[in-house]
Amino acid sequence: MQKITLAKTAGFCFGVSRAVHLLEGMVARGEKACTLGPIIHNPQVISYFEAHGVRVIGEPTECHKNETLVVRTHGVPKETLEAVGKMPLHVQNATCPFVTKIHKIVQEHSSPENVTLIAGDSTHPEVVGIRSYCNGRSFVFNSLEELENLTEAQPDLSKNGMILVAQTTFSTKTFKKCVKKIKMVYTNAVIFDTICSATEERQEEAFRLSCENDAMLIIGGRLSSNTAKLKAVCESNCPTFLIETARELDEIDLSGYRSVGVTAGASTPDSIIKEVLKTMSENLTQGQAEIVEKEETAASPEAASFADMLEEYIDSSSDQTVVGRVVAVTPTEIEVEIAGRKHTGYVTAAEYSNDPSVDITKDVHIGDEMHLIVMKTNDSEGTMALSKRRYDAMKAWDELTEDNEATVEGKVTGVVGDGKGLFVQYNGIRVFVPASLAKLNRSDSLEEMVGKTVQFKIIEVDRRRRRVVGSVRAAYREARAAAAEAFWAQAEEGQTYTGVVRSLTSYGAFVDIGGVDGMIHISELSWNRIKHPSDVVSVGDTVEVYIKALDREKKKISLGYKKAEDNPWEILRRDYPNGSVMKAKIVGLTSFGAFANILPGIDGLIHISEISHKHIANPADVLKMGDEVQVQLLDVDFDKKRVSLSMKALEDAPAAEETAEEAAPVSIDELAEQMQAKEAAEVPAEEAAPAEEAAPAEEAAPAEEAAPAEEAAPAEDAAE
Repeated sequence: MQKITLAKTAGFCFGVSRAVHLLEGMVARGEKACTLGPIIHNPQVISYFEAHGVRVIGEPTECHKNETLVVRTHGVPKETLEAVGKMPLHVQNATCPFVTKIHKIVQEHSSPENVTLIAGDSTHPEVVGIRSYCNGRSFVFNSLEELENLTEAQPDLSKNGMILVAQTTFSTKTFKKCVKKIKMVYTNAVIFDTICSATEERQEEAFRLSCENDAMLIIGGRLSSNTAKLKAVCESNCPTFLIETARELDEIDLSGYRSVGVTAGASTPDSIIKEVLKTMSENLTQGQAEIVEKEETAASPEAASFADMLEEYIDSSSDQTVVGRVVAVTPTEIEVEIAGRKHTGYVTAAEYSNDPSVDITKDVHIGDEMHLIVMKTNDSEGTMALSKRRYDAMKAWDELTEDNEATVEGKVTGVVGDGKGLFVQYNGIRVFVPASLAKLNRSDSLEEMVGKTVQFKIIEVDRRRRRVVGSVRAAYREARAAAAEAFWAQAEEGQTYTGVVRSLTSYGAFVDIGGVDGMIHISELSWNRIKHPSDVVSVGDTVEVYIKALDREKKKISLGYKKAEDNPWEILRRDYPNGSVMKAKIVGLTSFGAFANILPGIDGLIHISEISHKHIANPADVLKMGDEVQVQLLDVDFDKKRVSLSMKALEDAPAAEETAEEAAPVSIDELAEQMQAKEAAEVPAEEAAPAEEAAPAEEAAPAEEAAPAEEAAPAEDAAE
């Protein structure tokens, strides 16, 4: 028996999946599109999209007015992207985030004085794009030998500084050798390892497989850089063959090898991998081939969706299945034209979908193509009864049987029993999702999920018993893991996000910003003093946040929420100069004055001498807590967060003889001295301000300066 081992990491990477899903969605919506260069380096994928009207162009000027211009995954030169931005075109940028990260690195760290070294293929579009972002000289090398030649020809290359980056698909083994050489020759070089993690993982696994097997089979486009690197990694260990499709298996003889390892480039669709494995199992040693470690090769639910579509495109029709082109649609049936058949085909509304709520007049359009099962042929009438829902169910069972850990999408149709789980419809198949695997949070309601479309992973398939079990939680975790990988690939301090509050603690709020959670510390939630994060936000709230700090090693994210423009002290500085008249509320009383709130989070001191022109023995004689008064702003110490206010400044001054016995005006310095003295010695403890009114620790004045407790405002708000 021959053993065939499939690499776990074979197939679409994140960047490819993202680009293909983008274009797939445009095709599904009937949008006209063209790609600036091949979207990915896979001829089968390109052919598929060309068959659906997507053009590949070389220059932006070739884009038609009714088309959307899609930028390829490898990126384009900076100048091209800037030119596109000035043109009256609708543009979708599908550049891989890992490539965009390299653009930012070289743009920020290169200069006219230093040199940028790029490990990669100088003719590859990704490298061409990277060089366009360099601000100074740049050199490209594709091997250790080329690097050594460069160092000999340019011994003073790093005289004014140097940075090193790598093409995302560059060989990790070669890169390590080159880094070692650069560190020996150019001691001031700053090195950035920009090889894509997916590329590195694939290369390492391919190397292990090539050591463990008698031969290796690489599936992928011949123009694909990452596919070529996989072949180079393997061929030093065992005979290695590169094919693009299963048809090429006829050109190579693998029958003499007891074990064959199989992997695929990051731009190879899952459908092609499945077709190759199926053909190998049929051909090798007369069907005596054993396939092991076969796992879902699509990198994401999006990739799986595309793979299904591509598989339909590649597969040939059988006698029982046909492809029909829609020529007419009514509320009750669809009329199709079948190539090579003299019969007219009809699909009733009931045979179109398992969802009775679907309106076929809105869901189906003239010109659409659909795969159908022939239920009945009437030669005398020249008609055929066809079913789409049965074809979908047949394909779904085939897919689930072949890959029983796939991630799929379906509509929740009901709750099982007394909250035991959910029933989900997937292409005519009823899937059971246990309650423990359906809820993302314990508080989630199963009833509220009915009618919603959900993504879930298939975890068990028993075709004989027609039983399928799925997990919403597993699909969610997988999607979050992919989103987290994308986030960490491009996350930087200062970036803004729209997130959802997931949980609250006494010290802050945790916010989901797309696959990862960050924390807003309680001190970052409001400029005002709050007792708990729930005073500002609630679980489920959508909030605008920005990254304050990142710890990539520990995967911790600190988020900012409050905005500088909302700082009440900045509002006071901007809008209220000394002499301004303001409304205030009495929030504290002491023997030497009253504290009044003038803005949220800011209390000021009305010294006893500033309450009235008349002599006052105790502020409590004329004021009480909660009184609203008019005050004039006398002075602000922004460093110490202290405000001096006056009420008497807004009153008419009495005649001179009425005030002769009163004390002379008190200076700001004298006010501060009096307050400090009274705080330290004269104010009874029972008058202290409530603890909840205390300012944050970083703003608090020394303990000996603290205002009396119950009635006194915080010391940092007091006037000097």
